[in-house]
Amino acid sequence: MNAVIYIHGKGGSATEYEHYKPLFPDCEVIGLDYHTFNLWDTGKEIHDAVEELKGKYEKVILIANSIGAFFSMNAGIDDMVQKAYFISPIVDMEKLIAYMMKHIHVTGQELELKGVIHTDFGEDLSWEYLCYVRSHPIEWHVPTKILYGSNDHLTSLETICFFAKKHDAILTVMEGGEHWFHTEGQMQFLDYWIMK
Repeated sequence: MNAVIYIHGKGGSATEYEHYKPLFPDCEVIGLDYHTFNLWDTGKEIHDAVEELKGKYEKVILIANSIGAFFSMNAGIDDMVQKAYFISPIVDMEKLIAYMMKHIHVTGQELELKGVIHTDFGEDLSWEYLCYVRSHPIEWHVPTKILYGSNDHLTSLETICFFAKKHDAILTVMEGGEHWFHTEGQMQFLDYWIMK
């Protein structure tokens, strides 16, 4: 028997894995309820969870949403995962951080000096986090399918296309889709994308 592990995004929940159970009827589908929210600690949580599944099941399939995909790609699980489905993945965190810094008119020098800067949109900018991202470029060698909404406000089409080409991932773009796939039409599209 194979296992499917679902890694949620920010504001999401491990219970979202329930949606995927009917799509993988011959697999054990599990949601990871990670308790940290930085690359190094969350990466370890994901690594440990996948390693445990690898010891119990024949193959492990990954479904990861938004920043959950970024955490997964930084978890060192390439050799333990058979294939991956990424939904609205964050694939260039440095670019996203730079965008947020520009949005609130913060320079790299200011961020380095202050260490952490709180924003009015609920995200903390961290110099330590940015340095970690810069010193740990993504290495990802798992056969991957990506679902991307054309109205994604966190990742540009150019960025997602560049990532898909570099990593030989199969990219599907839903016209009118958003970063958060949640409407009935979007979820139907997502389900069809997985099943096909």
